[in-house]
Amino acid sequence: MRWQVQEAKQKFSEVLRHATADGPQFVTRHGEEVAVVIDIREYRRLRGEETDFREFLLAEPGWDEDFAEELDEIVRTRDLPRDVNFGED
Repeated sequence: MRWQVQEAKQKFSEVLRHATADGPQFVTRHGEEVAVVIDIREYRRLRGEETDFREFLLAEPGWDEDFAEELDEIVRTRDLPRDVNFGED
């Protein structure tokens, strides 16, 4: 989406919301693009900064905070693998 500078200033919260939900938001002055507002995860990806596995998963579109809560509840088990019977005696 494109925003004129004055409009972007007046509706900055909305610009941020759109950047997070819909992707890059372009800011124009006299019809020319002068800036872009992007989600922090996209910025970090572009910069090559590392993210943890949880952030990587949450960066996928359509996954929300409910998924984040479920992900936080996952506990890795340290049990040994179970025996599997393949029908051979």
